[in-house]
Amino acid sequence: MQEIGEFKYPNRKPIILLILAVVIGMLIVRWYKNDQKMASEGKTGRWSCALFKKHNKDVQPPAVTETKVVTVQVTNQPPVLVSLRQTANSTTNSMVIEISELEEKKALVQARKRCIEFLRQPMEPSIRDEVEKHAGRINIELVMTPAAMPEKQEYVVQPGDSLEKIARKFGTTVDLIQKSNLLSSHIIKLGDRLMVLSGKFAIKVSKSRNDMIVTLNEDFFLRYGVGTGKFGKTPVGSFVINDKIKEPVWWRPDGREIPYGNPENILGTRWMSIKASGSGTPDVKGYGIHGTWDDGSIGKAESAGCIRMRNADVEQLFVMVPMGTVVTITE
Repeated sequence: MQEIGEFKYPNRKPIILLILAVVIGMLIVRWYKNDQKMASEGKTGRWSCALFKKHNKDVQPPAVTETKVVTVQVTNQPPVLVSLRQTANSTTNSMVIEISELEEKKALVQARKRCIEFLRQPMEPSIRDEVEKHAGRINIELVMTPAAMPEKQEYVVQPGDSLEKIARKFGTTVDLIQKSNLLSSHIIKLGDRLMVLSGKFAIKVSKSRNDMIVTLNEDFFLRYGVGTGKFGKTPVGSFVINDKIKEPVWWRPDGREIPYGNPENILGTRWMSIKASGSGTPDVKGYGIHGTWDDGSIGKAESAGCIRMRNADVEQLFVMVPMGTVVTITE
């Protein structure tokens, strides 16, 4: 038997070590499971994002690429369209250059022919305006001088001829024959050679544009600015010129006569009355084409209903167009 003082407690160290080993083992298992879970999530989330970013250092995301393409298309024309427009601009510019060169060389018939050809083509308004200005100058020079042109004929004065008779024969005016042949008077002699215009003029007035286009044998001849009636008073339809007066007297609505040259006379330097000729055209009285002392009214709807022109323009038109010239007025 052992004495109480000599009692020895059992050795517990192995048990404690065993417990610690179990606890450590459990911790290791739990850590392993958590690590596997995190690795699994990283393959579809975090790591794939990292790889995406690395992969796209040099390649932009599709959305960014599409935005850049759209921006380029909006701010820059497609190459084909740019090329076509450059070609068109080059073509239209070459038109003006060609006409200018021909005009400078006094090759007026050829220049006029090119103008007519170009004006039959579609073009930008600014280019059309430029070509029309050239055409107008060229046409006036051809018509108002002895220059030859397809619409003129050479005529040898016959016995009994007069300028009035020749004008009626060719459907032109005495003024134009005299001016274009540099005649100082109406006197002509047997055997004289004259260049006489045989082409047919026509006039088209647009109320909305406040302009007048003159044609010769249906081809563009000249464009004038005009003034038309207030509140649409200028009648529309087909008319003919039935009277022509230089330095006209104006009769006021109250019957008072205002002589030419009086500041109150609103007719300017020339008057050409018109009468209805087409079916459906109102049979109006007292309307016509006349000059004005107020150039500021040109291009506006400010008249009492007549068609106003600048005095210099109406004088030029007066020389060219004979009685019976068709005047078409449109809205």
